[in-house]
Amino acid sequence: METFTLARRLCASEATAERVLGADILGELGRDRPFMDRTLPVLRCLAANETDPRVLYAVLLAFGHLRDRRALPSVIELAEHTHPTVRYGAAYALPHVMGDPPDPAGVAALHRLAGDPDDDVADWASLGLTLGGGGRSAADAVPGGEGDDIGGQVLDP
Repeated sequence: METFTLARRLCASEATAERVLGADILGELGRDRPFMDRTLPVLRCLAANETDPRVLYAVLLAFGHLRDRRALPSVIELAEHTHPTVRYGAAYALPHVMGDPPDPAGVAALHRLAGDPDDDVADWASLGLTLGGGGRSAADAVPGGEGDDIGGQVLDP
């Protein structure tokens, strides 16, 4: 609980680096079910109110790590952001938060990102579509399911 409290405070900091760190911590801490319901509102608040692309990117990576469909509206909204780093984060997060079967609005957002003028954004979104866009990871796409280590290294930006 102390770590969650500290991370939540970091997310409210005036310092950009501290907000990034807070989002990073919540993205890992929230994987434990007791903290998921506390973590998502903090991250969704940051997603709605933050202006710094670095913080928004960290929030999107956290959403992707948490793999919770409740983050989908925030991710779809940020997929339209003017900064390519934020759209890149959205392209990463979308396949992980669209659910299974994938939410049509999430798939549509991923298709838009696949046509993004930024090559990195377009490539990442295309990869998400190729993997099925239903929250599958590279580990899931490897025959025999032996890609756990690869998934963390290849797909996590």
